[in-house]
Amino acid sequence: MPIGGLLGIGFAVHPDDGRDLVMVVSSDGHGLFDAVTGGKIARDRDPDPDTSTPDASPDLTCPGLGPIAGTWVHIAGLFGGGLLHTTSGGWALDIVVPEWPNERVLLSADGDIYRDPHGQGWWHILHSNYSTFRAAGFSPSGITLAVATSSDLTLWTRPSLRA
Repeated sequence: MPIGGLLGIGFAVHPDDGRDLVMVVSSDGHGLFDAVTGGKIARDRDPDPDTSTPDASPDLTCPGLGPIAGTWVHIAGLFGGGLLHTTSGGWALDIVVPEWPNERVLLSADGDIYRDPHGQGWWHILHSNYSTFRAAGFSPSGITLAVATSSDLTLWTRPSLRA
């Protein structure tokens, strides 16, 4: 989904049903999205300037909105931080930069991109040659994978943790 001026992303859990949510921090405010449908759940175009970017907090957090209001969400992206690069089911991400400054995101089924040929155990899922890479990683549940650049957010989900 296109999101201009994307600064960072973080994961949260919906308090009603436990599904993965993705919080986006951009130069145009904060947004909260359902990780499966990509639907916008909440939007704040004018967040408090004291907490609008994660660099205002020592632990790189921003206040949640909508159903996660009152919680703080760790944000990874322009200001630092990171997302999970492995799941309990063995899936793993590698971020490589063979042609700086254009990052590539590689996904592997077993955590080893060097054992199998491309397409058989690992896949090249993003080449950030059109926008600046911000963050990539799995949700704490391991069900959602997110890749964010300065201009867009791409989400992949699966129904369970089975490989």
